[in-house]
Amino acid sequence: MPNEFYQHFWGPLIEEELRNLIEFALLEDTEALGDVTSLALINDGTEGSAVIAARQNGVLAGMHAIPLILQTVDPELSLMPLAENACSVVPGMKIAAIRGKALSILVAERLILNFISRLSGIATLTRQYVDAVAGTKARIFDTRKTTPGWRRLQKYAVVCGGGVNHRTSLADAVLIKDNHLVLGAGNDKPLTPAGAVRKAQKFVKQHFAVPIIVEVEVDTLEQLCEVLPVNPDIVLLDNMSAEQLEEAVQIRNQLNPAVKLEASGGINLNTVRAAAETGVDRISVGALTHSAPALDFGLDWQSV
Repeated sequence: MPNEFYQHFWGPLIEEELRNLIEFALLEDTEALGDVTSLALINDGTEGSAVIAARQNGVLAGMHAIPLILQTVDPELSLMPLAENACSVVPGMKIAAIRGKALSILVAERLILNFISRLSGIATLTRQYVDAVAGTKARIFDTRKTTPGWRRLQKYAVVCGGGVNHRTSLADAVLIKDNHLVLGAGNDKPLTPAGAVRKAQKFVKQHFAVPIIVEVEVDTLEQLCEVLPVNPDIVLLDNMSAEQLEEAVQIRNQLNPAVKLEASGGINLNTVRAAAETGVDRISVGALTHSAPALDFGLDWQSV
């Protein structure tokens, strides 16, 4: 049975998405007139040298954005990377040096800091969750609760932080939730989780040359007992207490050990360890991408 989702390591698809975002962000930031403050005060021929430095402890992500931003703003700007994605940063640590036309560096500054700060914030929060469950079998997964247009980038940042990507789009896997059960039987009585899994498995077999994941959400241990014999790839245990999760693991181990169990709903840094210690395989956390605070970086000018 398949039970792994596609993982977002750096590649052409993410780079294309990033280029599109940069072009939009540059237009948003400069409009038709450009940086009027810098144009008013700085001579066109002025050269400059600057470094991007961390202001907080955290995990770095988004380094790929810097050269693409510089190319878009001014191809003559030079870059010296001083750190790599997924590395730990501390206050004052320099991650990149930039040299060239001062007017161009000033235009690129906020774009660089916005991308680096937001992606590093996701990587940093992810690392905190990963560290919190260290020594257990549980892995930390993201969700589709991402910023529109940023999904692959944000999921890449999760990977930089040591997390694991859940499905990227609705086309990647079957994930049966309450609304599907209510609507799936049309005007008849709602589908049961087991009935929905059977129906989805039949659909996948008919329409996909290679099997895709069939995951189903359950709210009760009774539903778990019902659904395990029909062999879903993953069962999502929604909003269950640590005691319920522990009992769910025992039931799974008895009835169908091959099925993966995923805990989700209401889990935060204060409770994730307790959830992991129940023996679940996966813990999905929407906060990784929808609530991660930006990590603080700054641009510091250097003497030429």
